[in-house]
Amino acid sequence: MTAEDEVNHPSHYNWLPRAVEVIDITELLSFSLGNAVKYILRAGRKTKDPLTDLRKAAWYINREIERLETM
Repeated sequence: MTAEDEVNHPSHYNWLPRAVEVIDITELLSFSLGNAVKYILRAGRKTKDPLTDLRKAAWYINREIERLETM
């Protein structure tokens, strides 16, 4: 068994089926939406309490809403 690669492939980012990593999805989005998705997908995986990650996701979503409203 190999040790987890915390730098290149941490387990809280590579649990999706078909070897899709979170970065593969987030790179297709704007910065704020990518970060929101990142925090949503890792919620409860990096730590036992998902609330912090979900609050961070909400912060990024609200930032994207504000950006779009000012366009």
